[in-house]
Amino acid sequence: MMTKGNVPAIRKGVSTYPILKSSYAVAKTDADLALSQPIVVPTPADAGGGYTHEQHKKNYTHILNCGIAYQISAEKKYADYISNILLKYAEAYEKWPLHPKRKEGHQGGKIFWQSLNDFVWQVYTIQGYDLAYDAISAKDRGTIEKHLFKPMMTFFTVDCKETFDKIHNHGTWDIAAVGMTGYVLNLPEYVQMAIKGSKKDGKTGYLAQVDQLFSPDGYYTEGPYYQRYALLPFVIFAKAINNYQPELRIFEYRNQLLAKAIQTSLQLTYTNGVFFPINDAIKDKTYESAELVYGVDIAYADIKAQPELLDIVQKQGQVVVSDAGLKIAAALQENKTKPFVYQSQWIGDGANGQDGGLGILRYGKNSDQQCLLLKAASQGMGHGHFDRLNILYYDNNVEVFPDYGAARFMNIEAKKGGDYLPENKTWAKQTIAHNTMVVDQTSNFKGDWQQAQEHPAVKLFFNDQKNQQVVSAMEENAYQGVNMKRTSALIKVPALSKPLLLDIFQALSSKPHQYDLPFWYKGNLIDASFKINAYTNNLKALGSKYGYEHIWLNAEQNVPETGGYISILNNKRFYTTHFATDSPIQVKLISLGANDPEMNLVESKAFLLSQKQASNQVFFTITEAHGQTNPVSETTVGAKSVVSDLMVNSADAQKVVVSFKVKGKVYHYQINYQDKDNYIQLTNADDTK
Repeated sequence: MMTKGNVPAIRKGVSTYPILKSSYAVAKTDADLALSQPIVVPTPADAGGGYTHEQHKKNYTHILNCGIAYQISAEKKYADYISNILLKYAEAYEKWPLHPKRKEGHQGGKIFWQSLNDFVWQVYTIQGYDLAYDAISAKDRGTIEKHLFKPMMTFFTVDCKETFDKIHNHGTWDIAAVGMTGYVLNLPEYVQMAIKGSKKDGKTGYLAQVDQLFSPDGYYTEGPYYQRYALLPFVIFAKAINNYQPELRIFEYRNQLLAKAIQTSLQLTYTNGVFFPINDAIKDKTYESAELVYGVDIAYADIKAQPELLDIVQKQGQVVVSDAGLKIAAALQENKTKPFVYQSQWIGDGANGQDGGLGILRYGKNSDQQCLLLKAASQGMGHGHFDRLNILYYDNNVEVFPDYGAARFMNIEAKKGGDYLPENKTWAKQTIAHNTMVVDQTSNFKGDWQQAQEHPAVKLFFNDQKNQQVVSAMEENAYQGVNMKRTSALIKVPALSKPLLLDIFQALSSKPHQYDLPFWYKGNLIDASFKINAYTNNLKALGSKYGYEHIWLNAEQNVPETGGYISILNNKRFYTTHFATDSPIQVKLISLGANDPEMNLVESKAFLLSQKQASNQVFFTITEAHGQTNPVSETTVGAKSVVSDLMVNSADAQKVVVSFKVKGKVYHYQINYQDKDNYIQLTNADDTK
């Protein structure tokens, strides 16, 4: 990240540019903390979140920050720290066996309980070593390289060969660690293995990872959370390749794909910076994370200086103390920043962009934006959830219809060592945990991710016109003999200040099935069109498997096909979801928590539209955001929805026609599956499109 030729300018920049100065202050504070404490290199013993795990993480952070502090201050004490701690590692590393604990289903490391953490340790450590290299004696360098780094490279490429050649984020971290170490130690053999795979035939390795894990739109197949995580080794290793072998033009590879991947990562967040938590995602992770700080810095400085990225940097509040950080700090000082613009867009999945994708609809300013995501992508490998045609809905800076994310408490050792909880499989991955249709109380592909990986969803239509944004997709493999189509839209009608969320979910089959469509919501239930007769003293689980065993049935009510509504209050705004179907259904009010003896599950609530037996089924819903309440002044306005009279007029394999009223005015909405030029038609009572 830092080259010799730029060190004098970076030193000057640290005293000149505020963001570079404050970023360096953070790194130097950590470096000084390291120098103030005894060096501790404990024998690995603990799982994620445990003492030894956290100490080794602190050590690699100290090593990197001491390297930065040495280059900026030129004080040898920082380089001496790196030399001393790495000598301690060199003394112990070859004596350590595989870690005594294992993360279930993953290859063990030597320093950490899974090899992935060992790779991460080396990606950070080798940077610190490189920064201090010239200040470490040749003798000590020889010891460190012979007894630590070279044995580590053998472990990474031989013992961990399966991971090294795996097209997966674990493989990416392994490759980056090996390639960067190869450059620093002048071992071109390892560099070639990293770039072209263990056999150097290009079938695996860095370039193959870029080719197979990213779509042409820059979408990483495991989803936004893992896109963020995997970006760091991708971009740091690319920076190293560019520094050492500029002739490879790595930043131009696949039409500047890395730049697209960074831009796409940012677009895969809501306006509060939080990543869409689909698949195995830890919620509340934002683009302020270190991976995106590196990514944005490199994207701006080394690929394309887009002024919109500077807006993200300002929100991140930091830069990497590096060549890239210097360039960004100077650009900020020159007021080159432009606002970052969130876009409505279709983001394709798969190496060729044809494996489905994500449809993102947005309306409004960043301060109060409606955002809908329709997930119609591929499985996302082992981290994928069984949530075909799932939707997430945001408004007013909060989740309205959320995704559960992963069942995990990261680095909380008391909760299964910080690993994924058993409920990640029994609940979080299951279809019923998401805002999408469940057939016969069974998850997509019966919970078989390898089978799901072979059959992506299909995009039918996407339109991003401001007042009528639409995404439509189809899934015909998740349930044998059932064709599912979902069309979701943000529709702006003249009588309302905010668009309506219109959603039509259609299932077609030659045989009868049970169809369940949950809407997991945030907030408090305020009102409903039907009487709620809740069970008050005898809750029971809704089912026995595929996640149903974790659901409490709180209330249920039969409703006619003319439907009804449910109103929620969330962040001082009302959200009323109206629903209508083409046959009578039950509405079930459910909550999460059944069969949870260790209290692992996070509180969640939903209303479930359920059809016990039908061959073909349409669920038509409109969600209106309206009104507000002020608990300070004790005032409420606009608490009643103005949408009414939803109706499914007709539905078959070629066309669906629905209607609704807004303030008494009738609107007709038609989906023409066979006509791409007139896929959607919205008309009002005056037949005005």
